[in-house]
Amino acid sequence: MTDKPKLLIVEDDLGLQRQLRWAYEGYEVLTAIDRATALDAVRAAEPAVVTLDLGLPPDPDGTSEGFATLAEILRLKPDTKVIVASGHGARESALQAIADGAWDFYAKPIDIDALGLIVARAFHVHALEAENRRLATRATGTALGGMITASPEMLKVTRTIERVAGADVSVMLLGASGTGKELLARGLHDSSPRHGGAFVAINCAAIPETLLESELFGHEKGAFTGAIKTTEGKIEQAQGGTLFLDEIGDVPLPLQVKLLRFLQERTIERIGGRKAIAVDTRIVCATHQDVDAMVASGSFREDLYYRLAEIVVRIPSLAERSGDAVLLAQHFLKSYAKSMHAAVTGLSPDARAAIAAWSWPGNVRELENRMKRAVIMAEGKLVTAADLDLAEGAAELPLNLRAARESADRSAIAQALARAEGNISNTAKLLGVSRPTLYDLLKSYDLHA
Repeated sequence: MTDKPKLLIVEDDLGLQRQLRWAYEGYEVLTAIDRATALDAVRAAEPAVVTLDLGLPPDPDGTSEGFATLAEILRLKPDTKVIVASGHGARESALQAIADGAWDFYAKPIDIDALGLIVARAFHVHALEAENRRLATRATGTALGGMITASPEMLKVTRTIERVAGADVSVMLLGASGTGKELLARGLHDSSPRHGGAFVAINCAAIPETLLESELFGHEKGAFTGAIKTTEGKIEQAQGGTLFLDEIGDVPLPLQVKLLRFLQERTIERIGGRKAIAVDTRIVCATHQDVDAMVASGSFREDLYYRLAEIVVRIPSLAERSGDAVLLAQHFLKSYAKSMHAAVTGLSPDARAAIAAWSWPGNVRELENRMKRAVIMAEGKLVTAADLDLAEGAAELPLNLRAARESADRSAIAQALARAEGNISNTAKLLGVSRPTLYDLLKSYDLHA
């Protein structure tokens, strides 16, 4: 077993293949002569860097097979640094290779020393990116806007929102109902230069069409029956701050036109008014609907979509957030037990197992409701699966066996840590391993209690 970095050389010229193999003594060198053997090597060894000749059989005089191999490698392992080499129309091949995701390009005939420097730099950058990902996944249990999470999936979302918070662009949050869209929108506002202004939220689906325009744009005194005074709309109220439009997909088409005009001109007119009012408001919107399908069907304006969706952030469901269900369940249990003065102190083993296995179609909102009910219904000090009224669910494993093992280990450790509330001894007992073994696993996967 070697600890050397793995380099895969994909080259059908056996003489050049041997030459390259001997040139890289500092790496564990793997070789392949065609697409099939190259993909087998990627699946089995997961090399960090690949040198790829575009002229592979059955098209050794062209580039089609090489580009197909490049696409397959990046599909299997997107972080692989692929260095493409070709003598066929070098400039055109280089442009296409970089556009298709290659890390670098080198024209034949190959200079071993120059290619060696490119390979060494590729390994260096790959190691830096891997370390950055490890550091980024370290969590204390809370993230943007006070959201409780320890899952890499949701932490990736919060990091994306933190990055775009400083840019004055419109953001669209896409996710199922109950995934925390308003919490993330508020976190975005708090992390932005507009945090000193107001955060104003409006649920477009909860307001009748006849009143929604007035709610958004306001009205002048006497504009309609019952308009006894001039009233500012939500857009004006968010001046200098952020307006969160939840369920934007429910805005009727006539109002979409007026909203588009505001986004283009940054001015509004109140209902019954004739004066244009300049408003500096950032728009963040959200929906659980398929906006692309709505645009295709004509129920949502395409021009408005592109104005609202300058940045699109997709929020994972609770079932896709490894370990978070149990973590959130314990949070809700403590919160409701305290507010209801209940004697419940924790979750029973069968309740933890049921929570981890359930698919949570209603996401965090469903989990919160079930925990509230369970705290009320629990007869003992521990909430049981029966109190939660849950059935068992099923899990899904990744395709690659090594990745499946790591994913299963990470998921099991994350869930055990959540159940044991970070206690190492109890976590080791739940996993059926010794404390030293658990520490080795935590170190191996760069996880933290």
